[in-house]
Amino acid sequence: MASMVVISTTAIPDHVGGALSRWLIEPTPGLYVGTVSARVRDELWSAVSASVGDGVAVLIHPADTEQGFAIRTAGQRRRHVVDFDGLQLIKFAAIEAEGHASGTSSAIVK
Repeated sequence: MASMVVISTTAIPDHVGGALSRWLIEPTPGLYVGTVSARVRDELWSAVSASVGDGVAVLIHPADTEQGFAIRTAGQRRRHVVDFDGLQLIKFAAIEAEGHASGTSSAIVK
């Protein structure tokens, strides 16, 4: 059964964006939305996560969870998805100052 997927990308190679645009629409640069089967979604995500390079990508799709969706990420980002008793929350990594190691601080965003 097909379901809606949202893929947000930043600084990905052009060929990855081209592959995504074959299956999904791009209403604004780097944001891809569409309705595809789970198999197509997983194949698209495999292609994106394998070739994201220095960019970042986030996939959000319906899932049988308390929130009703799941989040997958690829690439180096300050925001990390963490599991909190079955809820996917976002944790912000601290910016390290030059020459100073800092602890990790976090904030939870809905």
